[in-house]
Amino acid sequence: MTSVSPVGAGTLLKQSAFLFFLLSRSLSRFSSQIAGVAIGWQVYDLTGSAFDLGMVGLVQFLPTALLLFVAGSAADRFERKRVVALCQLAEALTALYLAWSTFAGFLTEVQIFAATFVLGIAGAFESPALAALLPQITPQGSLQRATAISSGAAQVATITGPALGGLAYAIAPSLSYALMAAFCLSAATFMGAIRTIQPTPAKDAATPGDVFAGVRFIRENPAILGTISLDLFAVLFGGVVALLPIYARDILATGPLGLGILRAAPAVGALAMTMVLARHTLRRRVGLRMFQAVIIFGVATVIFAVSQWMWLSVAALAALGAADTVSVVIRFSLVQLATPDKMRGRVGAVNFSSSTPRTSSASSRAASPPRCSAPRRRPCSAASRRSRSRSSG
Repeated sequence: MTSVSPVGAGTLLKQSAFLFFLLSRSLSRFSSQIAGVAIGWQVYDLTGSAFDLGMVGLVQFLPTALLLFVAGSAADRFERKRVVALCQLAEALTALYLAWSTFAGFLTEVQIFAATFVLGIAGAFESPALAALLPQITPQGSLQRATAISSGAAQVATITGPALGGLAYAIAPSLSYALMAAFCLSAATFMGAIRTIQPTPAKDAATPGDVFAGVRFIRENPAILGTISLDLFAVLFGGVVALLPIYARDILATGPLGLGILRAAPAVGALAMTMVLARHTLRRRVGLRMFQAVIIFGVATVIFAVSQWMWLSVAALAALGAADTVSVVIRFSLVQLATPDKMRGRVGAVNFSSSTPRTSSASSRAASPPRCSAPRRRPCSAASRRSRSRSSG
């Protein structure tokens, strides 16, 4: 996985195609982070049920599981930037519906779940097409650096997006959805302005077996299979973000501010690592570096699990995020470079499904009930409801 005449980070950012890609992906990530905050708060505000709040993550994940192979095939059959732009437009229309119905006061829980499912469908098609598009707009030998910069921009959105969504929701619930729609429309505009560097190869006639060609390709390539399997192992046994509310309240004895710091720590560590990788690409013993990153990820997870000190927990989560970024950049670069362009969508879909980000997932957003929101008829806190029931008893 050696680089051939790579360009610097500054030169890469001057490439209009990559810059438009970066802006589009960042705005789309901002939109998804705002949606996670607004939808979670509103569902909990309407129902007061932790179960319904958890169902938000499940409803958003279902389309990814159901449309995995179809979405990957679509990324290879159609123009990728057009697929991404259409998905972003669908997200914008959904956000506009949520904004209008919230402002008018007729939005129900069922409508929110339906909108969340639509957002999940759009995300299922957007992710593999977006990943497969990056090599087409990146100069030769610069894919790893481009991946690091793109990941860093996504981490910025992960850190600041929830705060922006919460601030907009505090002003007016409909404002958060309107902001989401504006970001999605802007993302689609930037995506439409991209001009690919590498031409899209001609597509052969589609057959039913083409849908599962990505699985066969991965199975027949030991390097890709081993990389994805190693990362999948960490995904299955290393997810701690969903448990942060429990650790914050019951173990670290901290409040909402402490929980916010814990939630931001992995993204801060990831952002710091992307800045390093953007300047210094990994050119030698890349497989060993990925194995070391997975080991550091596991050790950091164990340290966080046994820690009873806030500073140590934050440091462990930051190290966890940094190690995860090394693994993501190496895996993505290897998969994209070793996969023919005509199959990058299908292989990328399998790669995306087997390595859902450990440090920022829909389930983790749903696992953290909001502490406060705009005044509504229902109380915002489960603790306040319990207190009221005890006093009435």
